[in-house]
Amino acid sequence: MIEVEALYHRVLEQLDLSQEVGDEELMSLITQILKEQELEHHITLKEKIRMGRELFNAFRKLNILQELVEDSDITEIMINGTENIFIEKNGKISLSDKRFLSKSRLEDVAQQIVSETNRMVNEATPIADARLRDGSRVNIVLPPIALNGPIITIRKFPKEPITMKKLIQMESINAEAADFLKQLVQAKYNIFLSGGTGSGKTTFLNALAEYIPEEERIITIEDNAELQIQNIPNLVRLETRSASIEGQGEVTIRKLIWSALRMRPSRIIVGEVRGVEALDMLQAMNTGHSGSMSTGHANNSEDMLSRLETMVLMGMEIPLPAIRRQIASAINIIVHLGRMKDKSRKVLEIKEVLGYEDGEIKLQSLFKFEGELIKQNEMVYTEKLLATGY
Repeated sequence: MIEVEALYHRVLEQLDLSQEVGDEELMSLITQILKEQELEHHITLKEKIRMGRELFNAFRKLNILQELVEDSDITEIMINGTENIFIEKNGKISLSDKRFLSKSRLEDVAQQIVSETNRMVNEATPIADARLRDGSRVNIVLPPIALNGPIITIRKFPKEPITMKKLIQMESINAEAADFLKQLVQAKYNIFLSGGTGSGKTTFLNALAEYIPEEERIITIEDNAELQIQNIPNLVRLETRSASIEGQGEVTIRKLIWSALRMRPSRIIVGEVRGVEALDMLQAMNTGHSGSMSTGHANNSEDMLSRLETMVLMGMEIPLPAIRRQIASAINIIVHLGRMKDKSRKVLEIKEVLGYEDGEIKLQSLFKFEGELIKQNEMVYTEKLLATGY
């Protein structure tokens, strides 16, 4: 049995590392070495193709992970050191039969991923977020923080964005609720999406963006560019940047929001708020940028409001009533998403922010999931939209 690792080292020995080697030249060298092996061992055509692909992926792509990344049925890849690689497929998590042969090979893959997105990860900065070329989200944690070796988690996204029509077919939302949200987006309501990890917030935000009129100027702000908005010609995509080794050059979401306000946006879409940038997002929504959208992690709509309060307090000491007034004035609609026991993702509730009253932010449930999305209130929304003056 020929070990691919041994062939890898043979290819490495014959590569001229003093100059750049093209894909064709690398593939030619791999083919030559496999032919030499064919003379020494009996190799079937199927084995030869497999080893050739694995060797090429080891040098040019993501090593043994490349095949998993290319599998459209896999939605998450979790690498727990060299021994355990777990995958999520059709909502179920299982242990893959693939293994990294050494810690150094796994670390090489981690460095390759971050280098392509201008990020940095090492012992001094052991945690990094990045993305693959196809837009998949990547989180990397290195030793000494990760005790069982380098940890890489890859959240994959569909090659084609999931549309609202597709979400209706998947029963993530019903047609009536989707049409209602369409009216809100076009009427320039500020919408906030909440939900747990993996509940489908980014996917749903993409779908909502379909309803934005194509003549508008949209600015998206993200830690890692994941949104796939395609129907807006006048689209500006901004992404944060980590500080250099010297601690210089960091660009935060807060800085990007400040910059976006000077770029004449019709709407600002912040991929996710996690900290002090929540105040800047709320202020943008309150200063003439109606129709803006964002997402955040929370167990329900009420928890999302509490988390926003906490985020604002992280950045500035403001009386709680003032914060609540700011939130109630900025956000018009909260859409809460969740993941069910059968692993499907659903819109669980759509709530309207009525305003600030008696020291609390008042919410009203408009749609609620109870086996299906059920309309809760018999209100004529068309009249309400016209009355707002948007």
